[in-house]
Amino acid sequence: MLINNNEYFEILNNIKERIRTAQYKAVLGVNREQILLYWNIGKIIIANTKYGAKFIDNLASDIKAEFPNAKGYSIRNLKYMRKFAEVIEDEAKVQTLSALLSWSHNTLLLDKIKTREEIEWYASQTIENGWSLSALEYHIETKTYQRQAIADKTANFDRLLPSPFSELAEESLKNPYVFDFIEKRKGIIEREIEHELVANIAKTIIELGTGFAFVGNQYHIEVSEKDYYIDLLFYNTKLRCYVVIELKNSEFKPEYAGKLNFYLSAVDDILKHETDNPSIGIMLCKTKDKLTAEYALKDINKPIGVSEYKLSDFVPAEFVDTLPSAEDIEKRVRMELDFDD
Repeated sequence: MLINNNEYFEILNNIKERIRTAQYKAVLGVNREQILLYWNIGKIIIANTKYGAKFIDNLASDIKAEFPNAKGYSIRNLKYMRKFAEVIEDEAKVQTLSALLSWSHNTLLLDKIKTREEIEWYASQTIENGWSLSALEYHIETKTYQRQAIADKTANFDRLLPSPFSELAEESLKNPYVFDFIEKRKGIIEREIEHELVANIAKTIIELGTGFAFVGNQYHIEVSEKDYYIDLLFYNTKLRCYVVIELKNSEFKPEYAGKLNFYLSAVDDILKHETDNPSIGIMLCKTKDKLTAEYALKDINKPIGVSEYKLSDFVPAEFVDTLPSAEDIEKRVRMELDFDD
């Protein structure tokens, strides 16, 4: 049954005028105008709930009649607009966050996320890091907000690094890291995990976060004519520092912090440029006891974070061809162990 009264037609004409204005500005390449339009239409829908379920149906039909070539005003999309305005109530947030994203990014957030705080965090991260739609979906599916923004982290960054560098380093740390492109196989050893992280370096960097550039694995440093090998060495262009990552397929042990502290001292002395920030270390372990890790870091004089990592129970089909074979890994591990000796 169609709604047919003067008040409804005033509402409809209001929306039509907003659409015409937004269409004109969209020609000038202003994405934010369309997002603001959708938000305002959502507010109008919310303000006229007295018309019941048929209100959106009528709007969709009448808008299509007036703008037959316009896309984005289906019943489904009008419902998104209503939800958008319900969730993001503050127009300032729309201006500074939502309007800087595509509508597809916004609807993905509305579909996948339940709280306003989490939506705003993902929106902010998407803008800051330039996440594509698929990248945003990856971070939502792997619960990056829970692992990065609100995770219970173990690090000494606040004690050893100046502000705001310490806060940036803390924010970049995740717990746990999720390497879901590596199969959790019985008997898997650290060197196998390392090889697969390197073989899938693009996916590894996506998980580590923005700004990570791969320098090398089993990176050689020489101290007092003795050879040492860092598991994974990165440079973070956002933090402007080297990041040393050590990998252990076991529970965290206090002695791990001492070894990583040694590597950081060497990297700061040998590789760090005078314009770089102090190098930071990330110890990735299969599991950790938080209190043990906190005690281990208490008197360490280099910035270190301790996190767990998780592997996948299966390898997605699209990753299978990128992984080295068991024979390749066994051969490389044997060769490297012989070399280390």
